[in-house]
Amino acid sequence: MAWYAYCIAERNAFPDLARHRRPMPLQGVTGLFGNQTFLFPAADLAVIVSEHVAEDAARMATPEGQAAARQHASVIANCFAQSTVLPFRFGTTFEDDDALRRSVRSNQRHFMANVERLRGKAEMHIKLLVDDICPETQGMVYKQQAAGQEYLSHLRESASRQRERQSRARALSIQMHRMFLPLAEEITCKRMDSGKMLLDIAHLVDKKTVERYQNKYSTATQQMKDCNMQLSGPWPPYHFVQREQRTHA
Repeated sequence: MAWYAYCIAERNAFPDLARHRRPMPLQGVTGLFGNQTFLFPAADLAVIVSEHVAEDAARMATPEGQAAARQHASVIANCFAQSTVLPFRFGTTFEDDDALRRSVRSNQRHFMANVERLRGKAEMHIKLLVDDICPETQGMVYKQQAAGQEYLSHLRESASRQRERQSRARALSIQMHRMFLPLAEEITCKRMDSGKMLLDIAHLVDKKTVERYQNKYSTATQQMKDCNMQLSGPWPPYHFVQREQRTHA
């Protein structure tokens, strides 16, 4: 039987699993396409899975796949309420019991180190939208084939704008770090079609400090009135799981 994998959790977070050597149904948690989820015991860990058939793989490539991705995240969130979790990427499958056990066994030390590092931690997510300080010149389109000083001037201007954007993003990142003092952070920045810059910020925090973090966010929105900010979380630590495992999927 093939398995679809959602996440790895701590086995001792599910006391009933201590009496089981075979997969045990996880009550009250529905997986992809309404499938029953199971706790698959593997040494000190438990892998949250559901049965996977070829028809499910085909459905994931259709518009149903978007709903399936939300179901995937919902299962992980349910488990996160009970245990430290190491999320699998959407679409991770194992061909049978042995393949799943081999993967856990070969990555046991890596998984346990991740669990220890992330125990009691959560991810907070901020989206920060700001005006581009150096918008593109309106109505000017250049092609690589263009020749002469005009094209070279455009290249220099573009490089200069990019450096200014990077400096602005770096300054905002430092400002947010000083405000929130996260345990770790992952930040990406991109220019939107609307002409604005979007900073996507993931902060790793202690679960016990989530309320304090939310209070800091309220203060930040008052101080940074030129920015449009959105906060979500606490989430499982998606951005902070070290992806070094070798799978046998």
